[in-house]
Amino acid sequence: MWAQEIVAGRPAWRHTPSGVVFRAVPGGTFRMGLSEAELDAVRAIERVDGADDDLDAFFTSADRARPVREVRVEPFLIARHPLTVAQVRHWLPEYEDSFAESDSRTARLEDDLDDLLEVLPFRLPSEAEWEYAARAGTTTLTFRGDGRPDEDQVLDDFSDEERTAAAENAFGLAAMGSANEICADVWIPHFTDAPADARSRTGDGPRVVRGGGGDLSPWQGCDEWLLLLSATRDELQDFTAVRPVAPVPTH
Repeated sequence: MWAQEIVAGRPAWRHTPSGVVFRAVPGGTFRMGLSEAELDAVRAIERVDGADDDLDAFFTSADRARPVREVRVEPFLIARHPLTVAQVRHWLPEYEDSFAESDSRTARLEDDLDDLLEVLPFRLPSEAEWEYAARAGTTTLTFRGDGRPDEDQVLDDFSDEERTAAAENAFGLAAMGSANEICADVWIPHFTDAPADARSRTGDGPRVVRGGGGDLSPWQGCDEWLLLLSATRDELQDFTAVRPVAPVPTH
């Protein structure tokens, strides 16, 4: 079921039936949410005219990713990148994606989402696990630092192994933030009373999505870069990508 190998110079686990590559994320604790330091970093970008427009709406909605709290995360496996069209077809052979230009691009699920989740032998990440994986030990806007991300950081096609490897963070994960990836949590517009561990918050209603910078590409100058930030969160509306997680194999 699982094979250990080296991918782009890093240890990886390959799910042999589907070929999906996973990375092992170590356990630990982190500060989850949009910190004051990150808000200051966004203000600094705005001050030097790095924003396309005024960011009042962003700052007004910042409480959706607050209060910041320390979260404890257990080790887990997470896919190196979102499932591609070809990978989704392993489980849904009839899957079609009008958005994707090739089978190596990120699959965006809409009407097919429930069908995929029913047959997928993995679970969705909690949003705590997703943010922990995206940060990869950093406390900055993205794992690259506090600078304004640009569209060159969006990765949507994984046919170029060299480019995919160059886009990885310290946990060996590529394209965190590029697609709006669904999490297991129900959407709650704040972190008040959220658990101090990585459990997902359950309930009825739309699910949380993280990321989405590539879903608006080519960018139109509407501050799409904010979707690449590690702490950016929203509720699922139309389509989503899937980056599954699994327990770390014991043998």
